[in-house]
Amino acid sequence: MKGPALALLAGLAALLSGCGTLGTRAPGIERAPDAQTGSAPRPGAYYKDDGPGDNPPSDLEAIADAEPKLEPLHRFANNPYNVLGQDYVPLRRLQAYRERGRGSWYGRKFHGQRTSSGEPYDMYAMTAAHPVLPIPSYARVTNPSNGRSVVVRINDRGPFHTGRVIDLSYTAAWKLGYVANGSAPVEVEAITPKEIASLAARRAPDAAPPVVVAEADVRALPPAAAPEARPLDSTPATAIPVDAQASGVYLQLGAFSARANAENFRSRLNAQLAWLDRAIEILQRDGLFRLHLGPYRDRAEAGGIAERIRSALNLEAVFVIR
Repeated sequence: MKGPALALLAGLAALLSGCGTLGTRAPGIERAPDAQTGSAPRPGAYYKDDGPGDNPPSDLEAIADAEPKLEPLHRFANNPYNVLGQDYVPLRRLQAYRERGRGSWYGRKFHGQRTSSGEPYDMYAMTAAHPVLPIPSYARVTNPSNGRSVVVRINDRGPFHTGRVIDLSYTAAWKLGYVANGSAPVEVEAITPKEIASLAARRAPDAAPPVVVAEADVRALPPAAAPEARPLDSTPATAIPVDAQASGVYLQLGAFSARANAENFRSRLNAQLAWLDRAIEILQRDGLFRLHLGPYRDRAEAGGIAERIRSALNLEAVFVIR
């Protein structure tokens, strides 16, 4: 074979050989002996040529769990994709999600390679790969056999092995107690925006209310076409500079990476909340288009409106002081 045919085969071989942009931990890969005991391969052991690094940190227990926060979702990593003939449709909003299955881990073979988020994989960070959870997002992973639990940041795709539900970093698997076994039964639970806001409030109870990307942010995103690189549109059409607004308490109803999504969601809100007596403004800040409703005199006045919105649309507004 020549020319395009060879190039196609080479591309497919590259796709199946490493972590790559879709995280290609595929089924059927030969397993290696346990690096700690030297025993023969066991069902669910890590992949051939993978395993712990030569010089892991001396105190893995001191590595903190990932700290959940709300981040704009990746432009391409949440598009539908196909690996080894199997279709996967990632979630496009942060939502409640729980599943049980076998958790595996990946180490030195993929260390430093690019993940689906574009970030380099760090086997000593508290991260994980999941077939469908949004990128980036956060999940709590529990080992029911010993009760240990960790929080990881989802930044890659995989695993693609039947029965496996998540690929943890070496450190995360070590803290759950199954590094030597290669895999173990786990429970995976997504951390929702509401829980992230609650965690942030507990960390800093006197700080300003956290900025929340509403769940509707991702629901409103249209399906993307081919995953080709395009510059972000930062033209501030209806965006209003923050410092030009009257001071007071505002309700943030959503934050979007694309202006069109913000405008579409504002139109939906105006149609469903016809009783609002204030305009919903779109403000551009820190690369996001934020929907602010207000101003209100104080938090008590804004709180009454926030409760009506929650009851009508099941949408949690966020208090913002400007």
